[in-house]
Amino acid sequence: LNYFQLPGLEQIYLEDSYVLGIEESEKHVKFLLELVLTEKHAAYTAPKPGEQYCYRNAFLHFKNVSKANWIHKEKTPSTDAAGEIDYGNIDTMTFVDGVYHLSGDWGEVEITSSKPKIDFID
Repeated sequence: LNYFQLPGLEQIYLEDSYVLGIEESEKHVKFLLELVLTEKHAAYTAPKPGEQYCYRNAFLHFKNVSKANWIHKEKTPSTDAAGEIDYGNIDTMTFVDGVYHLSGDWGEVEITSSKPKIDFID
């Protein structure tokens, strides 16, 4: 399944969301995102002047992780014209046979966990 077919992730757009950081512990993997919300999301607001999307800071939070298999990690951030740092986007996120597979400029990981959820920060 693609991420937008998973409950709770239907009204976000990861491909244009920015990865601002990745936090890991023994039982959690959290992607800190500048997350794009689609117009159907309950927290959607009109984009700010000069922005294409409605952005909200949030974690894509994988809890109860039993395995996080990093195929590769890229720790070099990009800096945009405004001087803001990010690690690119989540280009792909799928769920197959109980494993979430994510990839982007920041790396590639396979996560076995409970269903991921979005935790808004602001």
